[in-house]
Amino acid sequence: MTNTPLSAMACAAQLAGGTLDAASLLTGTYARIAAQDGALGALVARLDLPTALAQLKTLEGPLQGLPVAVKDIFDTCDLPTSYGSPLYAGAAARSDAAMVSAIRRAGGLVIAKSSTTEFAFLEPTATRNPNAAGRTPGGSSAGSAAAVAAGLLPLAIGSQTGGSIIRPASYCGVTGFKPSFGLLPTAGLKCFSWSLDTVGLFAVSVADVAWFAEAVSGHALALASAAARPWVVGVPNAYPWGAVSPSAQRAIAAGSQAWRAAGAEVRSVDLPAWMNDVFEAQDVIQGFEAWRALAREVDQHPQALSALLREYLLAARHITAQAYEAAQHTAAQARLACADWFTQFDVLMTPSAVDEAPAGYASTGVSTFNRAWTLLGLPCVNVAGAVGVNGYPMGLQVIGAPRADRQCLQAADLLERALRLPA
Repeated sequence: MTNTPLSAMACAAQLAGGTLDAASLLTGTYARIAAQDGALGALVARLDLPTALAQLKTLEGPLQGLPVAVKDIFDTCDLPTSYGSPLYAGAAARSDAAMVSAIRRAGGLVIAKSSTTEFAFLEPTATRNPNAAGRTPGGSSAGSAAAVAAGLLPLAIGSQTGGSIIRPASYCGVTGFKPSFGLLPTAGLKCFSWSLDTVGLFAVSVADVAWFAEAVSGHALALASAAARPWVVGVPNAYPWGAVSPSAQRAIAAGSQAWRAAGAEVRSVDLPAWMNDVFEAQDVIQGFEAWRALAREVDQHPQALSALLREYLLAARHITAQAYEAAQHTAAQARLACADWFTQFDVLMTPSAVDEAPAGYASTGVSTFNRAWTLLGLPCVNVAGAVGVNGYPMGLQVIGAPRADRQCLQAADLLERALRLPA
C-alpha cells in the first residue's frame, strides 16, 4: 500500500504562501481516498466533493480548510454517526459535537468519519494497518490513526478511555496526542466513561499535532522553536502490570540512546506503590460508568451488541457503588500525589503499547501501558520512529506532568527529531 504521510503544517505553509490552493488540496485528498481507502477501510462516511468544496468557501481560521477526519463516535449533523454499531447505522445527528464545532471554527474542513470499534470498545473494525501488513491497526480510534498514517489526509481526531489514541498511533507508526483530561471538549461524543473519555489528535509529526491542538483548543501549544533546556527523562525500572516485551525493550533502548544524544539525562525511576492501585481503579471506574452510559443499548437491544461488549457490560453491572467510590478516591489521591512525584524528572518515557501490533485482525491489542495515565489525566504523546523485533512500528510514550501539555509536546518533539538522527 502506498504510504506518503501528509504534513498539516507544510500544507498550511503552502496555502498561506499561495503555492497551493485549498480546492486543489481537497481534490487531491479525495483522489487519494478513492485510490487507497477501498483496501485500507479507514473511513466509513464522507461528504461528496461538491458539498465539501462549497463548505470550503465558508471557512476561516488557522487550519485554512485543511481536511480532517472525525472518529465516528462524535456527532456530526451533515455526516451519519453510527458509533461503530449496526444499531445506529446511517443515523443522523441533530447537531455537531463540540469538538467538531471547534475544528470548523479553526478553519478545518470535516470531510469524513473514521472507523471506530463498536462504541469505542474492543470489537475490531474492518480497518487495516498501512504500516504493518496483516496486523491490527489497534483500536478504538483505528480509522483515524490509519488514515493519517497512510497519508489520506493530514489530521484526524479520536478518543481515549484506556489507550485508544496512543495504542493505534503506536501500531500504525504515527503521532498521537492524548492531552490532559478536559483540554478538548467531549460534549457530543458517545460516552463510554464520563470520568475517563478524553479527546485526542493524530498527525504525522509532533509539531503538526501540537499546531493542530493549539488551533482547536486556543491554548498555547504550538512549537515555535526547539526547546533548549537540560531535560531529565524518567524511565521506569519495572511495571506492576507486567513484563516489558523484547520489542518494547528495543524501543526504550533506542529512545534512551536518542535522548542522551540530544543532551538529556535519562534517569531510572521506580513507579510509586500506588500505581498498581491506579491501574486497577481505571478498570472499576470504566466498567461502572459504561454499564450506565450504554443502558439503552444493553437493556433494549442486547442481541445487537457484539458478544464481547455485551458480556463486558453484563459483568460490569456487578461493580458496586462502594467499589466505584473507592476507585474514585484512589484516583483523586493519586492525582494529588502525581504532581510531587513528577518533580524528580521533566517527563516520563514508557512503551506506548505492550508490543508491535498483534498479527491478524481478531484483536485490537490491550491498553496495559496507557490505562493508568488516562485515569491520572496526564498528557501523553506517542512518538513514532522506533521499531520492534519484527521491524514493525513500536511507539514510545512521552508522559507529561499534570497540565503540562506544552512541555510534554516539546519533549516529544525533541525525542522525535533525535530518533531521526543517524546512529
